[in-house]
Amino acid sequence: MSVIREVPFPNRDSSELPMNIWIDDSDSAIDVIDAMALSPFATGAQPWSRLAHLARVRPDAALRPAEGRVLRTARVEDGTESRLIGGDGWTLCVVRHRNRTATVSVTAVNEDLAKSVLTESIDGAEEPMPEADHVEMGFWWRGMHGGTRSEKPITAQPWSEVSANYSAKVRPALDRLMAITPGDVSGRLILLHGQPGTGKTTLLRTLARQWQEWCQVDCVLDPERLFDEPGYLMEVAVGYDTDDEDTPRWRLLVLEDCDELISAGAKAQAGQGLSRLLNLTDGLLGQGRDVLVAITTNEDLTRLHPAVVRPGRCLAQVEVGPLTREEAVAWLGTTEGVGPSGATLAQLYALRAGREFPAPPQGEESTGLYL
Repeated sequence: MSVIREVPFPNRDSSELPMNIWIDDSDSAIDVIDAMALSPFATGAQPWSRLAHLARVRPDAALRPAEGRVLRTARVEDGTESRLIGGDGWTLCVVRHRNRTATVSVTAVNEDLAKSVLTESIDGAEEPMPEADHVEMGFWWRGMHGGTRSEKPITAQPWSEVSANYSAKVRPALDRLMAITPGDVSGRLILLHGQPGTGKTTLLRTLARQWQEWCQVDCVLDPERLFDEPGYLMEVAVGYDTDDEDTPRWRLLVLEDCDELISAGAKAQAGQGLSRLLNLTDGLLGQGRDVLVAITTNEDLTRLHPAVVRPGRCLAQVEVGPLTREEAVAWLGTTEGVGPSGATLAQLYALRAGREFPAPPQGEESTGLYL
């Protein structure tokens, strides 16, 4: 059953714009809280809004000012909790998740009040980012209400410590990639291709660390939806900066295992996906934001769409292959388990841990292990 209901809200002035919402059986209590939180903004009673996304939220963080009254609370089995809090001239909505992320939004009668309520609510709420071997990375996915971004610390070693994991044949190209600065950017696309287990994901984590002073790295978890839905693409392309708005950083969008999107038959298989990718890298959409795109693929360059690999489009095209036998033996410290054709990085880690990996069938390449 579906019904239209006017959202009730305490102390609503009769001169304000009315607001109705459509409620049916698919809506939850959290959806109702979302609607109530928007009500004073939509009606014009509180025309100023501020929002913050938090990561690593302390378990004991109140996420609210000292003053104010809890109007609604809803909790679901997956650990998500939503609270609506009202005060003199302001309304606060707090959504907390089991993974210790939270979204805090406030509406108020004026901008200064909105800022002060938000600042008081989130002050000291986040634990500091782990130091040394960690770097902040964002993760995007398409949720029920549009694009959702969560920021998490990931393990990332400096290039000087992991460069020996890669063949001498490819290391000079990777040295140049790791050393790039904003002034060196020519081309917006980074292609890392090669068989699974050669360390492409490890490279991206290290790149996030090497570039952390000037570039924010975001991984898109559903790239097939990103280029299929223009609204979602615009939301991700415009991005989310944790730094001061006056000094935005470059952004690197990471799309892993996107063979179908950039293959020779991509246009026929994925519709407008390829066109939107190219528009993001060097079309009008890309000109509106300092955005780079890194794609990993298991495909050989000769199997990729010619528009993707044309000169000038790529900042880097790197084939990440296995280590030679000599390099693999030097890395492992023994010849045991290393075949004449060498080994992938994932295979070497398996050997060092004492695990066996199946040999590829006769005449077929090894798929390695995910790394």
